[in-house]
Amino acid sequence: LGIVAGKFRKVEIFLWPFILTIKSVPVASFIVLALIWLSSAKLSVFISFLMVLPIIYTNVLNGIKNTDVRMTQMADVFQVKWNRRLLYIWLPQIKPFLLSACSIGLGLSWKAGIAAEIIGIPDGSIGEALYNAKVYFNTVDLFSWTVIIVVISILFEKLFMMLLKQMFAGWERL
Repeated sequence: LGIVAGKFRKVEIFLWPFILTIKSVPVASFIVLALIWLSSAKLSVFISFLMVLPIIYTNVLNGIKNTDVRMTQMADVFQVKWNRRLLYIWLPQIKPFLLSACSIGLGLSWKAGIAAEIIGIPDGSIGEALYNAKVYFNTVDLFSWTVIIVVISILFEKLFMMLLKQMFAGWERL
């Protein structure tokens, strides 16, 4: 979405109110609304996606807008195809923006996803365990699950960022 909005101003204008709404509405409101349409098992994935979307979109959009105009003009002069522009001009330009957005978004997605599980209480989830710890005033379980969430979040972020950097390195070799 960010690439398309960065290339076509009308798309950016069209998407702006939706992105602004997602950024402004409290996570709890989205969770309760989503529970009406989705099962609690799918809730955390949807909420995580929704919370990360504006971050990724905004960063990619800014990356596209900061593309070197001379590169775009050169691509126009030599009639470079869209897929080659994507691979050789736009992806290298958005790389730092996307890496930053993913790093921020991954931590946020874990927090939003767990919050969705605490409210939606899907069976066997970490959110259910946290909810039960709250209900029964079990601080040992609460802190234990919190430590587990932090460790999983850090490991997942490290793995995801490593894979994303390898993907960019592969594109740069092309």
